[in-house]
Amino acid sequence: MSHTTRPGLGEPHGPDFVTPPAAPAPPLPPPERLPPITREEGRRRGGSGRVVAVAVLAAVLTGGAAGVAGARLAGPEGVALPQSTAGPADGAGDLSDVAAKVQPSVVSIEASGPGGSGFVVDGRGHIVTNAHVVAGADQVTVLLADRRRLRASVVGADEGNDIAVLSVSETASPPPLTLGRSPDVRVGDPVLAVGTPFGMAGTVTSGIVVSLNREVRLGDRRLTALQTDATINPGNSGGPLVNTRGEVIGVNTAMATRGGGNVGIGFAIPVDRAADIAARIIRTN
Repeated sequence: MSHTTRPGLGEPHGPDFVTPPAAPAPPLPPPERLPPITREEGRRRGGSGRVVAVAVLAAVLTGGAAGVAGARLAGPEGVALPQSTAGPADGAGDLSDVAAKVQPSVVSIEASGPGGSGFVVDGRGHIVTNAHVVAGADQVTVLLADRRRLRASVVGADEGNDIAVLSVSETASPPPLTLGRSPDVRVGDPVLAVGTPFGMAGTVTSGIVVSLNREVRLGDRRLTALQTDATINPGNSGGPLVNTRGEVIGVNTAMATRGGGNVGIGFAIPVDRAADIAARIIRTN
């Protein structure tokens, strides 16, 4: 079987994949950073800054009322991004309720460069996505779940850690998602990946957290990422990985492939790191 290696986070490290001795599987190629889904000219409302720091956002899954605290991610006016204080999420709940709760706050991103997905993180119109989704774009448009199109500006980006923040009109912005906390994420937790694979907005796939600290290569650096078996495809880049309360626990950023196909191994930037860099971008731009 031939293998395809594509740009992305790099080859995951950890226990070897085990196969029957009679027919050992060849090594798994590096995960690919997800490619663009669409291109559309829009209009950029502001300049783009560049911030270098570790960044990670985690997406949450299912419904249920979660406590919210705002101490972690204060913006320039002292307004904090919502973050859950509810602790680990249990596995119970109706995933259809979680999907319905999360989808209105997830957007499709169309740029003059690559496109992908993103999600709203505060009440001031800030949207988090991957840096590679808007790399080189002079014009950015976001498509909301209700089919409205909004012009967006790139507030700033951390290209080395693949996190960017966009801004849309505060009055037109959907409600923000609640951010979870990385220490509350456990192996085996059910999750949903929400985004726009292959241009199909509002697509939801389910799975579990497979690993909390999978070491992968991002550019010329090695960072840890959440590993999930929720299906992640081109266009999911920058979308949220959420728990059963609908809290974001990660930002979907890459998938592994074998022979050019998806093998059910995806990676997301952990929420605590993503939240730190997103807050820094907002404060300094």
